[in-house]
Amino acid sequence: MPNPFKPTAGAAPPLLVGRQPILDAFQESIDDGPGSPYLLQLMTGARGVGKTVMLNELGEVALRNGWVVIHATAGPGMLERIARRAKRYRQELGTPDHAPGATSWKITTPVGEVGRETYDSDPELRVWADDLADLLDALQEHGTGVCVTVDEIHSLDLDQMQVLAGDIQMLIREGRRIALIMAGLPRAVEELLAGDSRPTTFLRRAERPLLGAVPVTEVADSFLEIIAGASRSISDDLATACAQATQGYPFMIQLVGYHVWRQAGVGPITADHVTTGVASAQARLGALVHEPALADLSAVDRTFLVMMARDDGPSRMGDIAARMNKDSRYASVYRDRLLKAGMIRTAGYGLVDFEAPYLREYLREHAAHLVSGQDDGYQG
Repeated sequence: MPNPFKPTAGAAPPLLVGRQPILDAFQESIDDGPGSPYLLQLMTGARGVGKTVMLNELGEVALRNGWVVIHATAGPGMLERIARRAKRYRQELGTPDHAPGATSWKITTPVGEVGRETYDSDPELRVWADDLADLLDALQEHGTGVCVTVDEIHSLDLDQMQVLAGDIQMLIREGRRIALIMAGLPRAVEELLAGDSRPTTFLRRAERPLLGAVPVTEVADSFLEIIAGASRSISDDLATACAQATQGYPFMIQLVGYHVWRQAGVGPITADHVTTGVASAQARLGALVHEPALADLSAVDRTFLVMMARDDGPSRMGDIAARMNKDSRYASVYRDRLLKAGMIRTAGYGLVDFEAPYLREYLREHAAHLVSGQDDGYQG
C-alpha cells in the first residue's frame, strides 16, 4: 500500500484536519453571492501551517461550484500571468473577442453607478483586469465566477499589490462574482495593511483567517482514520503519541505520519516504529522548515533566537537582552521583527516563545554557526 502521508510543501494531505470552518465559510459566501465577506481573504500563519494547502482546498471548493480558479504565486509579472490565464479560459469558453476599439458601459450597483472602458486594439491602454472582466462576463450567464488565489504575498512589491487590490475592488463594486484569497507570513500582511493608500484600506476589510496549530485530539483521530483507511493498524495510544509529537503543526502531521509508516514496513505500527519515525520527522522538519526560515533572517535575528533557545520554556525579554549584551530597547527591535516574521509569539507580559515546534532544539544543535555579533546597523 503506498504511503498515504504527503510531507511536501503544498501537497494535498490525505485528510485536512482542523480547517473545515474556513472552507464552510467560503462555501457560504459563494452561495450568498457578490460582496459576501469570505470572497475576500488575507490568510496568515507561520511556515508549515498549511497556507498553500488551504489556497488549493479553497480553490477546489470554487471549482465544485463551477467557478474558474486562477492560482498565482506573487512575484514579478504576476498580474500579467493572471491576465493570460483569464484570457485563455475565456477563449476556451468560446466567447468571441470584443470588436476592436474602446468599449464603454455602466451598471448600477448598491454603491452607485460605476463604469469601465476597455481597449482591445491598443495593448498599452488595456490593463490586466480587462481580461479578468471579460472572463467574468462570459461566466455571468452561467451564474458562476472567478476565484484568484495569490500565494507568498511577502514576495509581492507594494505597487503590484495596490494595482491588484484597486482593480479587484472595482470588480467587487461592479457586483461581479470574484473571489480574491491571498496567503502570506504575518509580517508581510501586517506591513501590507500598514499603508494609508485607498487599496490598502480596502484590504483591511478582508477576512483574515489565522492558521495555527490543530487540536491534538483531532490530529490523533486523523492518524487513526488515515492509517485504517490504508489497511494498516495503530493503537489509540500510539496514535495519540504521534499526535502529541506533531504539537498540532500541520506540516509535522505529514512528516510524522510519513516516517512512522515508512518505519513500519508491513503489519501493525508498534511503539518502536513511532519512536524512530518521530525522530526522523524532527530531523526532516529542521532541514525543510527551520533551516530555510532562519536563512531568511538577519544575523542578529538568529542570535536573538539562539539566546531564547537557552530557556526550556518562554523567555523573558530582559534575559535575552542581557545574553546579547544589549539594552532592552535594542532587543525589542528584534523581538518585533521576529513577531512579524512569524518566528516567535508573545507568551505573556514581557515573555516570548517559539512559534514552530522543535525550533528550540534545532537552534541548540546549530547554535555555534548561527550566533553572530553583527548589529545590522541598529544603533539603539
